[in-house]
Amino acid sequence: MLPSDISSLSAAGQTLQVGLGERSYPILIGRDLPSDWIARIHGRQVLLVSNPQIAGYHLAHYQQLLEQAGKTVAVCLFADGEQYKTLEELGKAFDVLMANRFNRDCTLVALGGGVVGDMTGFAAASFQRGVDFVQVPTTLLAQVDSSVGGKTGVNHPLGKNMIGAFKQPVAVICDLATLDTLPPREFAAGLAEIIKYALIRDLPFLSWLEDNMPRLLARDDQALSEAIYRSCQHKADIVARDEFESGERALLNLGHTFGHAIETAQGYGNYLHGEAVAIGMLMAADLSARQGWLSATDVSRVRQVLQQAGLPVEVPAMTVATFRELMAHDKKVKAGQLRLVLLQALGQAIITSDYDPVLLDQTLAYRMPGQTSATPVSGN
Repeated sequence: MLPSDISSLSAAGQTLQVGLGERSYPILIGRDLPSDWIARIHGRQVLLVSNPQIAGYHLAHYQQLLEQAGKTVAVCLFADGEQYKTLEELGKAFDVLMANRFNRDCTLVALGGGVVGDMTGFAAASFQRGVDFVQVPTTLLAQVDSSVGGKTGVNHPLGKNMIGAFKQPVAVICDLATLDTLPPREFAAGLAEIIKYALIRDLPFLSWLEDNMPRLLARDDQALSEAIYRSCQHKADIVARDEFESGERALLNLGHTFGHAIETAQGYGNYLHGEAVAIGMLMAADLSARQGWLSATDVSRVRQVLQQAGLPVEVPAMTVATFRELMAHDKKVKAGQLRLVLLQALGQAIITSDYDPVLLDQTLAYRMPGQTSATPVSGN
C-alpha cells in the first residue's frame, strides 16, 4: 500500500527500488546525485547514447564521470525528435558498438529523454542478444515514465512503439539538475504523466497536484522531488506485479490509446508525447462520463488540472474513421477487440472492452472546450 501523505518526502537524494527479484534495480532521485551508481556497471566498455541537443548540455559531465571510474567510453548520438525513433536510426548504435569491438560485458547508458531511452534500451536488448543498460533521463516525462519499467522500442509509420522488447535497466538516475535546461513545453509534457498517476490510482495525489502546481511550474526542488518520487513509486509498484503488461500494468496507458492515434495522425513530433496523452486523458474522462461513471464536475476537474499544467485540451481535427483505424493498431487490441483504460471514478481506472461503441464515436467526434496552452508545431 502506498502512503497517502507525500508531504514528508525530502528534496535530498532518495532511492526507491523496482522489485523484480534478481533483476531489481534502484531509482535515484535528487539534485547533483553522487556517482555511486557507476559501480553497477560491471564491464569496462560503455556506450554513452544521447542526441546533439542533450549532449551539448550534459554529455561531457557524464563522460568524465565514467572515464574517471576507469571506463572506456564511446559515444553515439541519435537525431533529435520522435520522427527519428526508427529502426534505421537505431542502426547507428550498432555501428558504433561493432566499430569499437564492444563485447557482451559492455553497458549502454541512455542520456536523454524518452526517445533516447527507448532506443538505447532496445539496442541493449538486441546487441549480442542482450547487454546491460542504465537510464539517465533528462526530461521530466522520461524520469516519471519511460525510464522505469523496461519498455523499449521504436515507432512504425502505422503505429507508435510497435517494434521493441522488454528490457529492464540496471539503474535509473533522475538528476533534477538535468531539468534546469528543459524548455517549458517539454516540462509541461512531463507533468501530463505525473497527472496520469493521480487519475488512475491516487486521488489524494490529484489534490496535492492541484494545490502545488505553481511550485512545480516554478521547478521548486522539493515539489519536483515529491512528484517524481510519488510517480516512480506508483510505476515501480505496478511493474513489480505485472512486468510484461499482462494485466494491471496496462492501467499506465490512460490516455495513450487516444494520444498515440493523435501522434500518428498528426505526424511524430508535431505533438509532444505528453501533450497527446493529456488530450487522450481528457478524451478518456469524456467517454467515462458518457458511460455514466464520471460527473461533468469530474471531467471539468481533469480539464482544469491539465490546463493548470500548461497542457493542450483540444482534440485536433481528425475524422472518427481515422481515429478508429489508428486505434485498431493499439497493443491493447485482443481478439479484434480494442480495450481502453477508462475511469470508474477519479483515482480509479479500469481496463475494459465493455464500453458503448456509439459513445466512443461521440467522444472521437467531440471537440473539447477550453483554451490550449501549448500550440502544436509543424515540425522540429
